Amino acid sequence: MSRINGFVGRRDLLKLAGVGGVGLAATTAGSLLWCTEQAVAPNLAVAQTNPKPVSPAAQPNLEGLSPDEALNRLLDGNKRFVQQKRENPDQSLARLRQVARAQRPFTAMLSCSDSRVPSEIIFDQGFGDLFVVRVAGNVATTEGIGSLEFATAVLGAPLIMVLGHERCGAVTAAVKGEPLPGRMGTFVEDIKPAVTRVRGKAGDLVDNAVVANVQFQVETLKQTSTILTQLMQSGKLKIVGGRYDLDTGEVTLVA
Repeated sequence: MSRINGFVGRRDLLKLAGVGGVGLAATTAGSLLWCTEQAVAPNLAVAQTNPKPVSPAAQPNLEGLSPDEALNRLLDGNKRFVQQKRENPDQSLARLRQVARAQRPFTAMLSCSDSRVPSEIIFDQGFGDLFVVRVAGNVATTEGIGSLEFATAVLGAPLIMVLGHERCGAVTAAVKGEPLPGRMGTFVEDIKPAVTRVRGKAGDLVDNAVVANVQFQVETLKQTSTILTQLMQSGKLKIVGGRYDLDTGEVTLVA
C-alpha cells in the first residue's frame, strides 16, 4: 500500500472503500495511518537546535479518550479562559516538535471565521489539540464535512463541536435576506433554513437564529455523512453544538 509522508494514498483508500464500504475504508485507513504516523517525542536532553527523535510514542493524554472525556476537556479549558486562569497547555517548544511529525487532535471543530473567536485561545488549548474548520457562519459545506471526516475517521478525534457565536454577521445577513455581492451569498443561503425555524418566535431574532443555525448544522453533519454516522453508532464520536458569548467568553452547549 502506497503512502506519501505517512498518508494512505487515494487509490488505496478507494480500494478499501470497494471492499468494505466508505465508513470501513475510512476507519481502516485511519488505523493504518495512525500506526505509521505516531508522533516522535523530542529528546529534551539534546540541544534545541538539533533535536533527535526517540522511540515513537502516542501524544500524551489523548490515547483512548472517549467522546465525553473530550467534551469535558474542551469545556474545562473554556472555564479556565472565562475565569482568567489559562494554563496555556501544549504550547511549549517541546510540544511543537512532538506534533511536527504527526497530529492526533482530541476535538474537531466547525467554527465561524470571526476574528473574535480564536478556538485555541477560548478553549485554552495548544499545538495539535484542535482540528479547526473555519467558515463564515459555521456552515457545514461539502469541503468542511470532508475535513471533519478526515479529522475523525483518520486522525481519530472523538468529538466534533459546531461553534456559533452571538451577533454573528453571517447569521445577521441571513436574517436580513438582502442580496450580497460576489460569493458571500453562498454561505448565507445555508443559514436561511435555520432562520426560518425561529422567525416569529419570542426574543431576539438574530440570537435565536445563531442557536438555530448551530443546531441545523449539527443535524446536517449527522444526516449527510455516512462516515460520521457510523462513528457515532459505534460510540467513537459525539457531535455537539455550542454558542460563544462575545461579551463573557463563555461557551454554552445548545445541541
